[in-house]
Amino acid sequence: MITCHVRYIIDPYQVDAFERYSRAWIAVVTRMGGQHHGYFLPAEGANNVAYCLFSFASLCDYERYRLEAAQDAEGQRLVAEACELKFIVSYERSFLRPVLE
Repeated sequence: MITCHVRYIIDPYQVDAFERYSRAWIAVVTRMGGQHHGYFLPAEGANNVAYCLFSFASLCDYERYRLEAAQDAEGQRLVAEACELKFIVSYERSFLRPVLE
């Protein structure tokens, strides 16, 4: 299993827009075979940092998801919306290997 961890810097005045975007991506990842662990939005502390975690069975499966999401109508719509509204300032992805019992 490979888990993708994304750290976002978001526009603190557009948290609601980012939350709508997040909820939609959860459905896309799930539909494409991933397991989404959720988005984590600012509550206390920094008001412009958010996180998300989602997993695929392998890095190969994640890469397939990336290719499919780029061609998916909903994925394309979400990327266009984020670019238009600019609620994501920047992001960084890390890949993790979970240790589970």
